[in-house]
Amino acid sequence: MGNGGMRFGRGLLGWLLFVAVAALLFVWLKQQSPGSTTISLNAFWQQVEHTNIEKMVVDADEVQGKLKVEQLINGQHVTSFKTNLPGGTSQNWQFTKDLLDKTGATTDIRAEPTNNILVNFILPFIPWLLILAFIWFFVFRQLRNSAGAGGMLGNFGRSKAKLNSKENTNVTFDDVAGVEEAKEEVMEIVEFLKNPKKFQRLGGRIPRGVLLVGEPGTGKTLLAKAIAGEADVPFFSISGSDFVEMFVGVGASRVRDLFKQAKDNSPCIIFLDEIDAVGRRRGSGFSSGGHDEREQTLNAILVEMDGFDSNDQVIVCAATNRVDVLDPALTRPGRFDRQIYVPLPDIKGRMDILRVHSRKVKLGPNVDLMRLARATPGFSGADLAAIINESALAATLAGKEYIEQDDLEEARDKVRWGRARKSRVIDEKDKIATAYHEAGHAVVQYLTKDADPIHKVTIIPRGGYGGATMALPEKDRLNYSKRWCIATIKTCFGGRIAEEMFCGDVNTGALGDIRQATGLARRMVREWGMNDRLGFVYYGEDDSKPNYFDIGGGREYSEETARAIDEEIKKLIDALYDETRHLLDGNRDRVEAIAQALLKYETLDSADIERIMRGDNLSKPTVSDLLAKEQTRRATVIAPAENPKAPDVQLGGGPLPAPG
Repeated sequence: MGNGGMRFGRGLLGWLLFVAVAALLFVWLKQQSPGSTTISLNAFWQQVEHTNIEKMVVDADEVQGKLKVEQLINGQHVTSFKTNLPGGTSQNWQFTKDLLDKTGATTDIRAEPTNNILVNFILPFIPWLLILAFIWFFVFRQLRNSAGAGGMLGNFGRSKAKLNSKENTNVTFDDVAGVEEAKEEVMEIVEFLKNPKKFQRLGGRIPRGVLLVGEPGTGKTLLAKAIAGEADVPFFSISGSDFVEMFVGVGASRVRDLFKQAKDNSPCIIFLDEIDAVGRRRGSGFSSGGHDEREQTLNAILVEMDGFDSNDQVIVCAATNRVDVLDPALTRPGRFDRQIYVPLPDIKGRMDILRVHSRKVKLGPNVDLMRLARATPGFSGADLAAIINESALAATLAGKEYIEQDDLEEARDKVRWGRARKSRVIDEKDKIATAYHEAGHAVVQYLTKDADPIHKVTIIPRGGYGGATMALPEKDRLNYSKRWCIATIKTCFGGRIAEEMFCGDVNTGALGDIRQATGLARRMVREWGMNDRLGFVYYGEDDSKPNYFDIGGGREYSEETARAIDEEIKKLIDALYDETRHLLDGNRDRVEAIAQALLKYETLDSADIERIMRGDNLSKPTVSDLLAKEQTRRATVIAPAENPKAPDVQLGGGPLPAPG
């Protein structure tokens, strides 16, 4: 407390000195008459005789004033003037009375002479004092505060890390769900920090670094916050991009300052988010020199992590979704001893995540979280949190007391595909083409054995798509069989073929289908070894190998092999396209029935598709009936809830979930 008071006192004294100097400068400027010219007493008398004086101030032996009309006196243009009076003060009083009689100027007479000895002595030093004060405040103080952390750059070299503690984090391992294995490994880190002697008893040492690897939104940063909430130690968090500034050398200086703070506060944790911003592999592409700012920052991180003593008890925790581009020196044991993979959650993990996020919302009695978990394969924890939040907003706008299952399913589609655009005016010809397009998808998907089950078909535009055929996978798919790939490609072809068969024309709506089918076929041939001619050989690009000379990545096979790859991809696509055409040609009546039902109802669920494929008739409210019912309900609600949509895959002109 004594030191704080001393610093406050010194700062207050400096500000008082600054205010005093500024006040003296103000007095000096006030007393000076800018532009005043000294004239002789005779010249002054001449102006008095001609009544050309507008105003004047008589102060002891000096007169200052202003002329009514500018005059040329001794070769100078004079407007403001000053002159000295002869004799003493008593004589000047009589002299001043004569002045008042001879001119009608406004005159200020100061009876007592001003003692300006001290002021006149100090005034010449005021500009220099101001310059010295400026140098002291803004230069020397900055250099003193930034010593050892950036030098002349001041606070640029200081670390921007935020210090978090258990009290202000409010995140524990109870808030982390769906990644149990990763959570268990992170719990070990917390135990290391709480009781290091327990592990040192058998000669083990605390890990230097932990690298969290996973897709965006899987909970890497949440895991790091949970560490801060569970381990009662300081927690420094900083993003990789915070190291790099416009000044060269700032990143390395910030790294040194960060690790210095960490060692002073050990045991502690340093969390580097998005470390790939500064940790990319060195010596590739154009950045082959040693003076790149990002490389200097990486070198500083490598040196600091390797310089830890065994008793430092500082753990570096980093997160990235691009571990393939990190420098090998950064990921080796001894720096990042552990790589913890944070995967996308499976169905059990999604269920746990939904339970965690649904604690703060009101769920209705008809809500089935397991159904939603089953309908969201490939969703990350962030996606699931967004679904709960969007459903709460939709239920609130609809005036509901709690969230219903329809709100959750609509929020699911909104997060994945975008908002349904029910108010969009669609040309009748385009609407018919979309109906046949989605009908073609639905028939092929229903009749193909290895395709995912249909969940819903709609021609209501959503996001950037004109319609959608959505699938509900029966399980989380970690591997993709050849039969599933073939069924998926054939399903993509169904929309374009149906348009061509029933409308006599094609349009650009199949762009997403073409792109997805081509991508799947290319990966089957090049990467997955699913082609007899090319065999069990990988022809894809290897991102893990640095390429020093070829900026484009290059390929490691001949022109003949490249030609063979193109031929096999085209051959596979043409063969499956013909098979799909024959399938739809033999089921024209089913395509027609589904298309007409879509034009009438706009949305069909799996039960409706089942009945149509069996040849039964549908009897449910049409779109007009639903709109009339909604109008009667509108008087008591804030805004109508959107029609429920749901799960996964094909969109007419939209992609299926990308394999791998």
